[in-house]
Amino acid sequence: MRVEFSALDYAMMAEALRLARKGLWTAEPNPRVGCVIARGERIVGRGWHARTGGPHAEVGALAEAGGQAKGATAYVNLEPCSHHGRTPPCADALIESGIARVVCAMRDPHPSVAGEGMRRLQAAGVEVECGLMQDQALELNRGFVSRIEQKRPFVRAKLAGSLDAKTSGPDGESKWITGEAARRDGHRWRARAGAILTGIETVLADDPGLDVRLDDFEKKPLVVVADSRARLPETARLLTTGAPVLQVAVGGDAPVAAGCERVVVPAESDGRVALDAVLAMLAERGINELHVEAGPTLTGALLMQGLVDELLVYQAPCIIGADGAAMLRLPGVEKLDQRLQFHVLERRAVGMDLRLRLAPAGGR
Repeated sequence: MRVEFSALDYAMMAEALRLARKGLWTAEPNPRVGCVIARGERIVGRGWHARTGGPHAEVGALAEAGGQAKGATAYVNLEPCSHHGRTPPCADALIESGIARVVCAMRDPHPSVAGEGMRRLQAAGVEVECGLMQDQALELNRGFVSRIEQKRPFVRAKLAGSLDAKTSGPDGESKWITGEAARRDGHRWRARAGAILTGIETVLADDPGLDVRLDDFEKKPLVVVADSRARLPETARLLTTGAPVLQVAVGGDAPVAAGCERVVVPAESDGRVALDAVLAMLAERGINELHVEAGPTLTGALLMQGLVDELLVYQAPCIIGADGAAMLRLPGVEKLDQRLQFHVLERRAVGMDLRLRLAPAGGR
């Protein structure tokens, strides 16, 4: 039976989602969760999940609400957990508080929950309703859902170039095609990822740091280098930022650079690392969102294998011409009707540049 939610319900869930976004840069590998406890129009408790091992959103909200939680309604953007992990079950805490009603945006796909939290609440006499603002809740935790259901992270690939899709000039110079505002915005997208993927050719050509350079930001996402023949130099700048570095190879006897871990994965027929194996390995390590900043070959391979969930494209208002470096290589696209199609999720001006968020047609 379809539940009819009130305008007040929508307002309270919107606040729970706002709180959940406070964990955007810190909660991984856990989902981003916010909770509001309300008595009618009055909010008596707020909570959000900041980091693994810390209090869950419901616990924080209950602590603030105190005795006022009895008979109140809890709004949470993800089904309350029902299992003992690093913390006790939130469903039990809600029951013990005397909460009368729980409204959640979406079911938790994790096998240890998967509806059990709602069943436990209902068995205790708590009114439970699910599905309010589900699309917004899913958007916030697409990485978590992808890791649980598809056994791979949500993959977001960043591209930046000119209007004619060139990433450097005829002289090979690429700093900078896009403006400072676009580059700063790109760091925010890096920050929300659990890992950043690049290729060895990009490392050898550009020597990027791939760190997050934002004020008051402490998290250091894992840097993953697809390096089939284990050529990562010990002098690579990305080894000096303090971020953990994972070199993914298919072999190679070269010594492992200091500050780096090497993982061997299967090879594709062309000798490059098997990208599906890389993604599966990262999921096993708890990576929800993977941010790709790589060259035209690696990004093109991910696209052609259907492994990109979202493109983040920055376009500078300039034209470089045919002798500039191409943004992508797409082997197999030889005719117009083989072109890759995308849905535009968002268009936004960022400084003087244009940012497009795109999803593969048929992907969402």
